[in-house]
Amino acid sequence: MVDALVIYGPWLIMAAALFGFLMAFGIGANDVANAMGTSVGSGALTIKQAIIIAMVFEFAGAYLAGGEVTNTIRKGIIDPAFFAATPDLLVYGMISALLAAGLWLVAASWLGWPVSTTHSIIGAIIGFAAVGVGTEAVAWGKVAGIVGSWVVTPAIAGFIAYLIFQSAQKLIFDTDNPLDNAKRYVPFYMALAAFIMSLVTITKGLKHVGLHFSTFEAYGLAVLMAGLIGLAGRGFIGRIKFDTKGNRETHFANVEKVFAVLMVVTACCMAFAHGSNDVANAIGPLAAVVTIVQAGGEIPEKAPLAWWILPLGAVGIVAGLAILGKRVITTIGKNITHLTPSRGFAAELAAASTVVIASGTGLPISTTQTLVGAVLGVGMARGIAALNLGVVRNIVISWVITLPAGAALSILFFTIIRGIMA
Repeated sequence: MVDALVIYGPWLIMAAALFGFLMAFGIGANDVANAMGTSVGSGALTIKQAIIIAMVFEFAGAYLAGGEVTNTIRKGIIDPAFFAATPDLLVYGMISALLAAGLWLVAASWLGWPVSTTHSIIGAIIGFAAVGVGTEAVAWGKVAGIVGSWVVTPAIAGFIAYLIFQSAQKLIFDTDNPLDNAKRYVPFYMALAAFIMSLVTITKGLKHVGLHFSTFEAYGLAVLMAGLIGLAGRGFIGRIKFDTKGNRETHFANVEKVFAVLMVVTACCMAFAHGSNDVANAIGPLAAVVTIVQAGGEIPEKAPLAWWILPLGAVGIVAGLAILGKRVITTIGKNITHLTPSRGFAAELAAASTVVIASGTGLPISTTQTLVGAVLGVGMARGIAALNLGVVRNIVISWVITLPAGAALSILFFTIIRGIMA
């Protein structure tokens, strides 16, 4: 039915653009908490400050580093060869997937559930492919890897967060002179944060701008940044005037102020990397629709981006986080466990470290699940009683139902659109 693509092409592109914007809106509303939730929960930033900072860095990441080209089929979950004879079904399916994933993300954000935007769109793509051409079009091995990541990535992030938090306790907070030890050891944490954040930005962001670094160059740049930030941090902390006559509580408060500064920097890096990486969840299917329609039904391996697609995705992300972002930020930052700047820093750094590990090993990853796992790890370090288990249960349930919810909604919308276009 290539004729349908010719006759209704402009309408199909308009529908894809509208639902692509909805998907980007949902990404902003839900995933912004990955970068800002711990900063708000720990008191390092107010909700208003976090949203303003996230708007700047998420938009910059999405618009400046969102990618010149994007894979037609997100993450290789389905084989486009199965749609070669029926490209119209692929177009209807991608439109259905954007609408399904976008609605699910907006609903989850309204409820304050931190779900995976990547899993939402993947579930939606699986749904229409299985119904449109058959289950053999789905790469079930990759789907199994994604399901496995629900356990693996939060566990890795939680373990790393536990270690970072415990090291800060032993080296700084549980010592006789926490202020002196903070001056001694915090520059090392700053250097470690600079190393990890540099790697995240290089591997998840700058590759889209056309800056391609080899693994050796990426690590070399990260080590250089770590050294510079560590030295700068030592000078900065040395100049801070602490009230040395206060009691231990005052000393702890002073140490937490130093970690609060660190948190803001890591949050900005995570927001930029997230904007550059996850905007593809919205613009990938949209770019596929535009390319297939304009090519008269031919399905390319890569979809070059029309000039208006990236700005649409970037504006959608910013609108979502400004209007609905507060709800998921509150869940991650305040409702799972009580966070201080040092605990929030441990969680943020652990999440970034896990992203780097996953990028290097090809492990399918959800940044949302990674950060939640890291926050749980920090909470567990203080004992199970420090966790709000009711909130944790709701989050886990939302993770499990995201894939099937995306698939079910996608099947519904695909069936409706196919019926209308028949």
